[in-house]
Amino acid sequence: MAGAKRHNLRPIVSRRSSGRSAQIHHLGCRFRCRGKKPSVKIIRGKKALVTGAASGVGRAIALALAREGADLFLVDIDEPQLRISARDAEALGSNVLIDVCDLSKPTQISACTVACLKAFGALDILVNCAGITYYGHADEMTAEKWNAVMSVNLFAPIQLVRELLPALTAQKESHILNVCSVLGLVPVRKLMGYQTSKFALVGFSLALRTEYFAQNVGVTALCPGFVDTPMLERFGPAWFKKLLHLGPLSLVVSADVVARQAVASIRSNRGIVVVSFAAKTIWLIYRLSPTLVLWLFRRKPKSRRSG
Repeated sequence: MAGAKRHNLRPIVSRRSSGRSAQIHHLGCRFRCRGKKPSVKIIRGKKALVTGAASGVGRAIALALAREGADLFLVDIDEPQLRISARDAEALGSNVLIDVCDLSKPTQISACTVACLKAFGALDILVNCAGITYYGHADEMTAEKWNAVMSVNLFAPIQLVRELLPALTAQKESHILNVCSVLGLVPVRKLMGYQTSKFALVGFSLALRTEYFAQNVGVTALCPGFVDTPMLERFGPAWFKKLLHLGPLSLVVSADVVARQAVASIRSNRGIVVVSFAAKTIWLIYRLSPTLVLWLFRRKPKSRRSG
């Protein structure tokens, strides 16, 4: 979603204006100048923490930031793959540290933030990308599955933001990128746990953006559509995954495409960024006619017998 249009910041005071009119015009110019969106234009040399960096979108964003010259603190639970991501980022010239962390454990998250700030001494960019999903009917989700999805997808980003905000607000410019999903904007069936967490993360991002705008902290809710990642392989039935791959009309984008949008969003401080034409179309249809989406999912689920 495109950000606000750029304003002409040159004074608009006419030489023929009266003194009072000139003062009003000048105040208007000052208001526009001060209202400029906070953004991180130069990424080289910035310190960035990226969760979910072992694979998929998190790995792609980490490598994209490495190409831009950022120093990285990479976080994931999958140590072997995390080390591969770190090695690849170092090959691009980035200084890289890693932390093997279970983001469903608050104590491990706190230890992670302490380690990051101790190593870097500051933080400019926070990327919350780690996520898990569950495909199935809501009444089939156990309490453990609900807790796991909500802990990793929502509570972990909230805790990371809460503990790292003092470091972020101390910078002249900083950015928080929360990787959400178009499924955090448009409801579907059999993904209630995942969607609950992503809808909430979008709301959290927008509230955070509003509250800290004046403190030069940019916030983006990045909402990709279907992305060609390991998570997609675990998502939905086989026929649905085949439907997504329609050759030239494929509804799936690569993680690198999402990563490029992520870097652009950090630079321009866009609020909600929906990635891919298909995702934008789905979101537009839902905003125009929520009832149509309900109609598409009107079919009652088949009765499920207990084993």
